Amino acid sequence: MRKILFITAFLACASVNAQKQLPLVYDVEDTGASLPLPAAPEASELPLVYTLRNPLLFQDGKKKVKKFKDWRRRRHEISSLIQHYEIGTKPKASECDLKARMDGDTLIVDVTRGGETLTLKSLIHYPKVGQAPYPVLIGTSGISLPRQLYQDMPLATMTFREAQVNDYRQWGKHHERGEHHFDRLFPELKDNGAYCEWAWGLSRLIDGLQQLGPEKTRIDTRHIGVTGCSYAGKMALFCGAFDERVALVIAQEPGGGGAAAWRVSNRLDSVETLDRTDYHWFKESMRDAFGEENTFRLPYDHHELVSMIFPRAVLMLGNTDYHWLADESGYVSMNAAIQVWQHFGVADRIGFSIQGGHGHCQLPESQYPEVKAFISRFLLGGSDDTSNVRHAPDFTGKVDLSRWIKP
Repeated sequence: MRKILFITAFLACASVNAQKQLPLVYDVEDTGASLPLPAAPEASELPLVYTLRNPLLFQDGKKKVKKFKDWRRRRHEISSLIQHYEIGTKPKASECDLKARMDGDTLIVDVTRGGETLTLKSLIHYPKVGQAPYPVLIGTSGISLPRQLYQDMPLATMTFREAQVNDYRQWGKHHERGEHHFDRLFPELKDNGAYCEWAWGLSRLIDGLQQLGPEKTRIDTRHIGVTGCSYAGKMALFCGAFDERVALVIAQEPGGGGAAAWRVSNRLDSVETLDRTDYHWFKESMRDAFGEENTFRLPYDHHELVSMIFPRAVLMLGNTDYHWLADESGYVSMNAAIQVWQHFGVADRIGFSIQGGHGHCQLPESQYPEVKAFISRFLLGGSDDTSNVRHAPDFTGKVDLSRWIKP
């Protein structure tokens, strides 16, 4: 009995120490920016792999990440492969000149390259409680989380207007590749998918907040959250994964191409798969190279996109009433991604809540406590318990995780 109590106490202590030592966020966009690019073979040269590889396994398949200091290199591998095969190159901040200013409560960021300027604007809504500088929750294309969920918190909010970067819209008329605002600055990247361009745009908005500082913006840039729903849920996930200054990602109903693994979705009926998605969002070459059975040649999958957020915090919200969202795939993918946080003893920084009985992007009150807990802890510095946010009654104990997730 004493031995069991000792082991339990030791593990608890180790977990606490890990949480104290691992950063919750970074001051820079990409800690691996200076690392060399990994090899990127032609798709036809890649092997067919029918499981989700361990995200801790280096790309050469020979070693796993053991120490935290090695995660930077593994994350850089994943980032580079997703850019190469799926979304295109995310330009570095150093490639442009950036000037930020405040006009009342509106942040304005001018990004200039090659004589062309792209302007981003976002109105900051400040809370009526608390004191500046405030944590901020940025909505990609808007915040679909119910306002009553966070309106009494000392939390500022902003909206990232993605049309200011790439005027593609899911509905109605829009320009095509090579005709977007982003393309004026980066004509050589006209084959980029929208999710890369949108991730770049949100990073420039964060640059503006950092450049002006809390004295002018009244924003605490160490506590930035990003959220969105549906195609904007994917956007929030890509934006947060590719910018390490984001402390919390809340991806609401992101569907296929978001948290859901392409491989798992491939084996489900009537869901968003790599073959059945909007290719304004991704590189068109991905469909040509990895369509149908070749999906299993991808040298990564979206559980690794999620894992790029480690050691920061992420919450995925699903809705089983909309089969197209491929939430079974999202459930498998999140469980595969959790391995990274578990390895370092901080699995309470990642969670998922997947349930039906509500409209698309209409968060039910039953999920409010989980969302509030993540916001309170990772944006407001609270002590809320987020260790057991693993809610998926339609899938838990019913989906064979061992089919996809290997040690």
